[in-house]
Amino acid sequence: MSPMRSGGFLGRAFIGARMLGVDVERAVSTVRSLPRFARDAIAYWRAREEADGFPLALRNIVPMLTDFADQAGTASGDYFHQDLWAAKRVFAHRPVRHVDVGSRVDGLVSHLLCFMDVEVVDIRPLDSEVAGLRFVQDDALSLAKFADESVPSLSCLHALEHFGLGRYGDPIAPNGWRRGIDTLQRVLAPGGRLYFSVPIGREHLAFNAQRVFAPSTILRSFTRLSLRSASVVDESGRLCEDADPLDFEDVRRACGLFEWERALNSPADDAAK
Repeated sequence: MSPMRSGGFLGRAFIGARMLGVDVERAVSTVRSLPRFARDAIAYWRAREEADGFPLALRNIVPMLTDFADQAGTASGDYFHQDLWAAKRVFAHRPVRHVDVGSRVDGLVSHLLCFMDVEVVDIRPLDSEVAGLRFVQDDALSLAKFADESVPSLSCLHALEHFGLGRYGDPIAPNGWRRGIDTLQRVLAPGGRLYFSVPIGREHLAFNAQRVFAPSTILRSFTRLSLRSASVVDESGRLCEDADPLDFEDVRRACGLFEWERALNSPADDAAK
């Protein structure tokens, strides 16, 4: 297990070092890889007659020392699974319009742009000339630029846990998570779907990084929507399809994936009006 995930003093020390800009794990891996790099450089120099125009000299050396033992890529974890999970559902549903609030542009949004236009909302600016991507700078706690019941398809992945903590330049708002949930429900159109994810487990605040929510907190907070499906990315980074989020109430940290839907005619909504 990585020291970052081990907990206790060692885990906190690694996290503290990273907060100061020191990646201890990467530094250790770099030092361990130096002998391998030296052997490879010597082997390349000895085979210099085969270089065919690419000679080795000191000025050509650009050491890359952490890739030797890596896997071919990352096919696990919260972001890998949540982005595919949501993109597949949006593709199957084929809405006429989709709005994303705070998810990764190089994750879910890029997946969606393969088959539809996307409106991206963030409190921070975004410079983009990508075809099909329309950016709206707005505060997710209010989404003042969006009318009530106007969005037929909505996503907010791994974002709400940050609302109101100031990490991304947003104003401090201890109840930002609850205001964000209320706002997402407000703008979702009747018959619309919301694809939503947050860290779940033993509920706590890790200021200013994130909140981890008890699954029961999330399930009881979406009072105007019904839950169509739920999945969970567990602590090992494995996707558990159609899981009961309440089974993860006492884990240190997992990622809950929730597909919500707003009824076409909701008596509760009518009463709220």
